[in-house]
Amino acid sequence: MKPRVRFAPSPTGHLHIGGARTALFNWLYARHTGGAFILRIEDTDTARNSQEAVKLILDGLRWLGLDWDEGPLTADATGPSQGDFGPYFQSQRHANYRNRVEALLSRGLAYEHAGAVKFKMQREPIAINDLVAGQVIRKLTDREAADPDFVIMRSDGQPVFHLVNVVDDLDMGVTHVIRGEDHLSNTARHVALFRAFGVPPPHYAHIPLILNADGSKMSKRDKGASLAAYMEQGFLAEAVANYLCLLGWSPKDNREKLSIEEITERFDVPQILRHNARFDYEKLLWLQGEYARELNDDRFYELAVHAFARAGLDTNSYPLPYVKAALDTCKGKFKTFGELPAYAGFYFRDVQDYNPEAAKKDFVPENKPRVQALRDAFGKLDKFDAASLETALKSTAAALGVKAGVLVHPCRLAVTGNVAGPSLYHSLEVLGKEKSLQRMGRALERF
Repeated sequence: MKPRVRFAPSPTGHLHIGGARTALFNWLYARHTGGAFILRIEDTDTARNSQEAVKLILDGLRWLGLDWDEGPLTADATGPSQGDFGPYFQSQRHANYRNRVEALLSRGLAYEHAGAVKFKMQREPIAINDLVAGQVIRKLTDREAADPDFVIMRSDGQPVFHLVNVVDDLDMGVTHVIRGEDHLSNTARHVALFRAFGVPPPHYAHIPLILNADGSKMSKRDKGASLAAYMEQGFLAEAVANYLCLLGWSPKDNREKLSIEEITERFDVPQILRHNARFDYEKLLWLQGEYARELNDDRFYELAVHAFARAGLDTNSYPLPYVKAALDTCKGKFKTFGELPAYAGFYFRDVQDYNPEAAKKDFVPENKPRVQALRDAFGKLDKFDAASLETALKSTAAALGVKAGVLVHPCRLAVTGNVAGPSLYHSLEVLGKEKSLQRMGRALERF
C-alpha cells in the first residue's frame, strides 16, 4: 500500500514557518514514494477560526508549489483550487464524529460526564515507535493517574482535537503522520483511540522544532516566523522551500542548494534529523541570492514588476523598453524583490524628497557650482550613454580640481533621491537626458 500523508493546519492565524515545513515534508514524502498528500483544515474551533486564515494557508501552500491530491471538487472566488480540489474541512464532517462517539459509547469505551463525553483511557504505558524520535514509552503522569480519561466531545456537542484528528486519519486511510515534535505528547491518546476503534495506528514521525538563532523556541511573533512575510518581502518560493528542507533534513553529501526535484528524489523520513533546527536568516538570504542570480529575464521582469506594483508604482505607464532597461541595471544588486522599490523606485516616480542625512552632507553651498558645471557638461553631450556620461563627469571633476566622488554623490542624490542604487552612469542613461537634467536642476534649488 502506498503511503498516504496529510497536513492538517488550524486556521487561527498566519501559516507559521514550522507548519509550512511540516506541509513540505509530508508533500515530499508523498511525492518520493508515489503516495497521496491530503490537505485537511482543522476548523472545529469556530470561535478562533477565520476564512482569512484559511486563505493565508492555501495561498502559502500554493506559493510553495505544494499541490494536494484529493478533496471535494470546488472552485473558490479567485478561480479553481489547486488541482481542482478543495481541502477537507472538519466543520463539514460532524456526522462522522458523532457516529464514532456513539460507537464508543455503545461499547462502553466512553461515557457521559457533566454533559460531555469522555474516553476511557488505558492505564498501561503506551509504546510509540516513532520513525524520527525512536521508541517512546508514554506513562501516565502523576496527575493523569488519578483520572486519565479525557473529553472527546464537549457539552455543546463540539468534538475535540484528539477525536477529530484520529477519526479523520482513520477515515482517510492515513498511513504516516508526519508532524511537529510538540504533538508527541498527544500521540499516546491518539494511539489509544485507534485501538479502541479496532484499527492499528499509523506510523508516526515527529520532526524537530524550529528554534531561533539563540536557541529559543520560535514564536509566531519572531522574525522569520510567518510564511506570508517572505511572500510580501519578495523572496523566491524555490529559495524558501529549499531552505525549509534544510531545517531538520540533510542530504548525504551535505549540499545545501538543491532543486525541489532533487530533494524529492532524495527525501525520506529516516533522514530527518533528531535534533532541533536553528533558523539562520543569513543562510536563507544566501540561498535567495543564489536562486535570484539564476532567474531568466522574463521571470526577473515579472517578479520585479509585481514588486513595484505592491509598492504602488505603476510600471505599465512607461514604455516596455524603458522598464526593461531600468530593471537590467538592478540585476544582482539586491537580495529580495521587496527591496527593489526602495532601491530603484526613482525610475518610476518623480524625486521630490532626498535622503536627509545625505542632503546635509552633499547639498551644501560649495557643491552647487560643481553640480551646475556637471549639469552643463551633461547638457552638451550629443550621446547620452553611460560611457559618455562617465567621461564627462571625470573631465568636469578634473577641471574643477576635485575627485570624481565629489560629483558622483550629489549627482546620484539629485537624480535618485538616495545615496545607493544602480550604477549612476547607467541610471542616467536609462532616465534620459531631459529627465536627468530636470532632476539635477530641481536639486540645485535645494542647495
